[in-house]
Amino acid sequence: MKLKTDHLFLLCTLLFFYAAQLSAQQLSEYGTKEGSRQIHLDFHTSAALKDIGAKFDKKQFQEALKAGHVNSINIFAKGHHGWSYYPTKVGQQHPNLDFDLLKAQIEACHEIGVRVQAYYTIGWSVKDAEDHPDWVFLNKEGKDNYSDQKAKANPTDPMPWGWPVLFPEGPYPDHILEQTEELVKNYDLDGIWYDIIPLGSPNYNAWGKKDMKANGIDWQDDAAANAHHVTKTKKFLKETLETILKHRSKASAFCNWTTHLDFDNSFKNELYEYNAKANLEDLPTAWDGYDIFPYRAKYFANMGMPIVAMSGKFHRARGEFGGFKHKDAIWYEAAAMVAFGAGANFGDQLHPSGEMEMATYKNIGHAFDYVEKIEEHGVGAAHEAVVGPWFTNQQSRDEGAARMLLENQVNFVVANNLADWTKLQLIVISSQVELFSQEIVRIKELQANGGKLLVMGKGAFNGDNKSFQLDLGVMYVGEALFDNDYLYVENPRSNDLVASPFLNYTPGIRVKATNGAKWIATIREPYFSRTWEHFTSHANTPCQLQDASYPGVVKTGNVVYIAHELDRMYFEHGARVHRELFMEAFNSLDIDPLVAVELPSLGRMNLLHQPEHKRDVLHLLYAAPIQRGSVRVIEDLVPIYNTPITFNLDKTIKKIYTMPQGKELEYTLDSGKVKLKVPQFTGHTAVVLEYEQSFLNGAV
Repeated sequence: MKLKTDHLFLLCTLLFFYAAQLSAQQLSEYGTKEGSRQIHLDFHTSAALKDIGAKFDKKQFQEALKAGHVNSINIFAKGHHGWSYYPTKVGQQHPNLDFDLLKAQIEACHEIGVRVQAYYTIGWSVKDAEDHPDWVFLNKEGKDNYSDQKAKANPTDPMPWGWPVLFPEGPYPDHILEQTEELVKNYDLDGIWYDIIPLGSPNYNAWGKKDMKANGIDWQDDAAANAHHVTKTKKFLKETLETILKHRSKASAFCNWTTHLDFDNSFKNELYEYNAKANLEDLPTAWDGYDIFPYRAKYFANMGMPIVAMSGKFHRARGEFGGFKHKDAIWYEAAAMVAFGAGANFGDQLHPSGEMEMATYKNIGHAFDYVEKIEEHGVGAAHEAVVGPWFTNQQSRDEGAARMLLENQVNFVVANNLADWTKLQLIVISSQVELFSQEIVRIKELQANGGKLLVMGKGAFNGDNKSFQLDLGVMYVGEALFDNDYLYVENPRSNDLVASPFLNYTPGIRVKATNGAKWIATIREPYFSRTWEHFTSHANTPCQLQDASYPGVVKTGNVVYIAHELDRMYFEHGARVHRELFMEAFNSLDIDPLVAVELPSLGRMNLLHQPEHKRDVLHLLYAAPIQRGSVRVIEDLVPIYNTPITFNLDKTIKKIYTMPQGKELEYTLDSGKVKLKVPQFTGHTAVVLEYEQSFLNGAV
């Protein structure tokens, strides 16, 4: 009996160590893999607040994260008020915090396998601005808007939004790097998340001018000053990454604002190159809406780095205590993030007491529970499409073109930073693009292999010699002669496009069609521009009854040219007739897509490829954001029935089913194409195609 007991004890011991080994293996994943279900936990706390972190409780903190299904979090090392949340020898600990909150949060997270990044502010810091006014950013006129606004206000006046701005100049970057080193040496961090990198314009404070003078830069020369600003910014970003990796080789680094589309410097000069991931910050309810994320995700997906989409639990924007977005809206946003290949990050704001708001994590958990079920069929997957719009970093043009494609369920990849154009059939060039010589060569090679072009306005246009950089079947004549114009398509392919002249709020440029060009649409000009000299009716002048002598849309071989800025017009005015004209031109090129889906215009789709699993995944989404006051609200997730889908993937299909339901779908084969219908989905579903090999090349 004793022998049997000893054997049982030995067996139990072995099982215990085996289980512990598995647990350790699972917990180690947070250190090497970017989290898919993230929280950005704001904690900007003023010195006017007492008892900072006094109600922090490890168990309650962990219970909130578990309820939220969270596997990664950004917690605060230093916030916008300038205070640090740990005993620092470099910065200043919050005067009303009496313990190491950062360490306590890190230990609580790692104990339950949650990855931790430390948040550190750079560009906004009240305490640093007060202690070192010489660090404060000044514009070219020597002004600091925050200080000017504060000086004009009475102490008891309501305070609007705003922070003092600092640029890493003079002693300030050394201070940042020294505190970064303190953090990564002394704390078990999985990364650093820097916020507010002032990318937009040069700094003209005393340190900035001194540095420009030392480098032979005339500070009054805008171009030279900006070029030097970019050089300094790159140097600083590189140094932050090197400081982190010197002590933590597997830690991630991210500098916020480097991936924002409204900073031209970032994209022209690739200031995002020192990031280990692409965090795409947006609050679609209050900032840029729901259509900016898809093409941002597709742009950064081409760079091979993890993508994390960022939204918030707030009704309006960050910094809002007590504001709640409905859990269904969070659920839809999270599903959309995965659908476009990104991890999900939702912003919260920790109460100064340190106690987590459980209602928030119940709402987020509603979404992240679903993400946990579908993330393996989305996060990090490759985007596949045959259409490639050309990214310009001009939001009105990029998003205008993206909307017209998204609303017609045309799947796309971003062309200009895509390494492999093998599958591209069509490039869409937006209305204000000047190409580099190597880009022209690459596009011409695509055309020589049967590739097609759709170009709008002054896309592929050389502003210096007033000519197009590619053969588009037209020659530039001049700018428009009137304040607007009209387009007329005599025999449209689509029943949705009116067979009558329709208004363009921005007129097209005048071009002359070359021989052999087919006119798809003609221009009709107004009788005159609306001026004080002559006007009629309330708004625009009616069109003349005869066509102008230059075309609005022409097709020459595999090229369609549209004389108007349809992308920008659609972004600014949203006239469906312009989207219908775009699709009339698009469809004339007879593209053979990898997938075709029929959904209402608010439906979204995205095709992802996972060769390591021998599967393609088509994500379907539907929600209807509505404007309420200053925000866009998603409230009613309605079911969509009998969605027709046609796949053209040249693969031997083993099985087709929905995720996360796991319901197998019946399909038919028609001339090599797979056809099926999704009976019903609400908000989101994914259609998974498991395959054996390609018909074309035998690749598995």
